[in-house]
Amino acid sequence: MRKKLLKYLWAGFGGLVLFVIAIFFTIHQGWIGYMPPIDELQNPISKFASQIITSDGKVIGTWSENANRIFIDYDSISPNVFKALVATEDERFYDHSGIDARAVGRAVVKRGILRQENAGGGSTITQQLAKQLYSGKVSNQFQRLFQKPIEWVIAVELERHYTKEEILTLYLNYFDFLHNAVGIKTAAEVYFHKHPRDLTINEAALLVGMCKNPSYFNPVSHNDRALDRRNVVLQQMVKAGYLSEAEYQENSAEPIKLRFRRIDHKNGDAPYLREYLRRIMMAQKPEPSNYPEWQRQQFYEDSVAWENDPLYGWCNKNTKRDGSPYNIYTDGLKVYTTVDSRIQKYAEQSVRQQMEKVLQPEFNKQRSLSSNFPYSNNLTANQVANILRRAMRQSERYRVLKSNNASEEEIRRSFNTPTEMTVFSYRGDLDTIMTPLDSIRYYKSILRASMVSMDPTNGHIKAYVGGLDYKYFQYDMGMMGRRQVGSTIKPLVYAMAMDAGYTPNSTIRNVQRTYMVSGRPWTPRNAGRSRYGSNVTLMWGLTQSNNWVTAELMHQVDPRGDQFIRYLESFGISLDHVYPSIVQCLGPSDIKVVEMATAYTTFANDGIRCAPILVSRIEDSQGNIVAEFTPRTKEVISEQSAEYMLSMLRGVVDHGTGGRLRSRYDFTAPAGGKTGTTNNNSDGWFVGFTPRLVNACWVGGDDRDIRFYSTSEGQGAATALPIWALFMKKVYGDKLLGYDPQEDFGKKEKSKTSGGSAPRRKSHQDEEDATPSDPLPQGNPPKSESVDNLFD
Repeated sequence: MRKKLLKYLWAGFGGLVLFVIAIFFTIHQGWIGYMPPIDELQNPISKFASQIITSDGKVIGTWSENANRIFIDYDSISPNVFKALVATEDERFYDHSGIDARAVGRAVVKRGILRQENAGGGSTITQQLAKQLYSGKVSNQFQRLFQKPIEWVIAVELERHYTKEEILTLYLNYFDFLHNAVGIKTAAEVYFHKHPRDLTINEAALLVGMCKNPSYFNPVSHNDRALDRRNVVLQQMVKAGYLSEAEYQENSAEPIKLRFRRIDHKNGDAPYLREYLRRIMMAQKPEPSNYPEWQRQQFYEDSVAWENDPLYGWCNKNTKRDGSPYNIYTDGLKVYTTVDSRIQKYAEQSVRQQMEKVLQPEFNKQRSLSSNFPYSNNLTANQVANILRRAMRQSERYRVLKSNNASEEEIRRSFNTPTEMTVFSYRGDLDTIMTPLDSIRYYKSILRASMVSMDPTNGHIKAYVGGLDYKYFQYDMGMMGRRQVGSTIKPLVYAMAMDAGYTPNSTIRNVQRTYMVSGRPWTPRNAGRSRYGSNVTLMWGLTQSNNWVTAELMHQVDPRGDQFIRYLESFGISLDHVYPSIVQCLGPSDIKVVEMATAYTTFANDGIRCAPILVSRIEDSQGNIVAEFTPRTKEVISEQSAEYMLSMLRGVVDHGTGGRLRSRYDFTAPAGGKTGTTNNNSDGWFVGFTPRLVNACWVGGDDRDIRFYSTSEGQGAATALPIWALFMKKVYGDKLLGYDPQEDFGKKEKSKTSGGSAPRRKSHQDEEDATPSDPLPQGNPPKSESVDNLFD
C-alpha cells in the first residue's frame, strides 16, 4: 500500500512537472498568451519619440503620441542610476538569468502563504521589463497569476538576446516617470533639467525610488513621500556596498532639489519649426475632397509640394523594411534640421526685442486716439463689432458651446461674462479676469511678426520665427501665412526688365500716368514728387522705391502681366489670387515670408534660386540614414541680370529706403535689400541679404485694419528693418558662427554705371534724391481693404 501510494505521488509529481514543462513550451511557442517574435525581442522598444536636431547638434524637441520617450545608450546614463536600480529592485541581478528562484520562493511563502503584503515581490528587473513591454493591465490577482509564467518565459528570452547592461538600459528607457517624462533621458530633463549622465547620487535615488510607484512617490505632488522613498533607496545602496555609511548620512540629510519643467510641444525651442515639420512630414497625398472650396489654393500648393518637395509627406511616401509607412510618433527617427540653434535664438530675440521694446508700446499709444482701438479710425463702431463677432464664431470656445447645443443667446452671454483666464503678455503669462469677448479684442491689439533666414547658396533655413509665442499665437506667419508684400516685389519687376535688356542706367520719365486695368483706369500714387518730370535711371527708381517708375517699367516690359506671373513662379512664389496686368508690380498679392526669402536668394546667388530646405537628413532608430536632402536650385535670371540687381539692391541699403541700416543701426557690412509697406501701413516688410544669409522680416496686425496711423511709424523701414538689423548684428557678433562682416559679394557685382544702354531708349545719368517711403497706390481694383481672415 505504501509503495503504491509512493508510486502515485511520484507519478503525480512527474505529471505536474510535465504539465509545467508543457505550459512553458506552449507559452514559448506563442500558443498561450502573447510571445513576441524574435525580431521584436531584438528591438523591444520600437515605439519611442522621434527627435528634432539642429545643425549644431542640439535636440530641440520630440514628437510622440502618448509618450515623450527618447532612447539613449548605456554610456549616456550616470552609473549612480544603475547602482541605485540594482540595489533596490534586484540585488542579485547579475547572478540570475531572468528569474530569481530565491526571490520567487520568498514571495510564495511570505506573500502567498503568510499573506504579508510588505514582504516584497519576486520579480527581477528583467521580468519587470517584460511586464512593461508585453503585459497588459489586469483587474485582479487571478488574472495577474496567469501573466507571471508568460513574463518568466519572455524574461529568459530577453536574457538570451541582451547583456545585463542592455537590459538595465532598456528598463530605464521604457519606464514612465509621469509628467510626460517617459524614459530616463526625458525624466532627467523634466525633473532636474540635466542630462542623465550628470545625475547625482540623490537624483538617481529619487528617480529609482519612483519606479515602485511613480504617482505615489512623485516629488512634485508628494515631496515627503518621495524623500522617504529616496532615503530607502540610499539605504539599499549601502546594503549592496555601493555607498558607505558616511555617504548615506551625508546624502540622506539633503532635501529634494528639483528643477521641474513640464515638457509641452507648445513651449521649448523653435515650436513653429517643430509643428511645421510634423505637419508636412506626416502629410497625406492631397485629395480634392479633403479641401473645402475656399482652400483650393492650398490644395494646389500641397499637390505641387507632394510632387516636388521630397520632405512633404515623407512618412507616407517612404516605407520601412516591413512595408509600412514611417511614423514620427512611434519610430524613433532622428530628424536633422538645417536650423542652427544659436542663429534661431538670435532671430527670436531680435523679433521680441523690436516688438516688445519699440513697436508694441508705440502702437498702444493709439489707444487714446480712437475708441475703435486696435482698429483703424476708418472703420465704424458697427464694422468693428462685426469683425469681433466673426472672430468669436471662429474661436474654440464658440465651437465647443455650439457642439453642446447652446443657443446664440447663451453663447452671447458666455462671451460677455467675466472669466478667470491666463493671457499672453511680454512679461510672461498673465492671470486676469475679463470677458472672452474682451480677450479677443486684447489679442487683436498685439502686433504680430515673422522672420525666415536662409543660406542663399544651398537653401538651408538657418532660423525661422513663425510668430511671437506659439502657446498663444499658433498661426504660422513664416511658412503658412500670407500678407501683401508691397514694394518688396519691385526687385522682381526690375529683374524681369534686366533680362529683357534693360540696365540700371536705363531711363524712364518720372511722371504719374493712368493705365487701363480690366477696363478700368488705374492711376498709381507715389509718396513724393522728387524729380518729377525728369528722366530718371532705373537705379534711382528702385533705390527710392518710386511707384511711377516701377509701373511704367512694368507697362513697357509686360503690359498684360502674363510674363511677370511666370517670373513669380520661377522665383518660388505662388499667388493665392492672380491680379491682372501691371497692378502686380506694386505688390498687392498675398505672399508667404518664406517665399520672399526664397525669391531673394536669386540676387545673392548669381541668378540661381535655391528652394528652402529645412531638413538635411533623417536617421532611423538604429542610426541608419534613410533620407538625405540636397539643394534644389533653378536659374531664374541670367548672371549679368543678377549682377545688375545686386548693384541696385545694394544701392537701396547704401542710399535708399533701406538706408536706416547704415545711418541708424551702424550696419557696415555689405548688404542689399528692399523695404515694403502696404496700403495704410497694414504690413511692413524688409527682405535683405548678405553674401551668406537672406532674411525676410514681416510685421503687421492680426487683421489688416489693425495698423499704425502714421507712415513714419508703420512703414517697413521702421517696423521690419530693425528686426533684420538687430538679428544680423547678433549673428556677426558671435564669432563662433563663422560669419564675417568683412566678407563681400566678390566679383558678382558690376558697377552701376556699366552695362550699356537699354534696347528701347536713350540712357541718361541723373542725380539721385531720397524719398524713403513706399506705400502701395490706392485704388487697386481687385483688392479690398477689408479682409475676413483671422489668423489666430
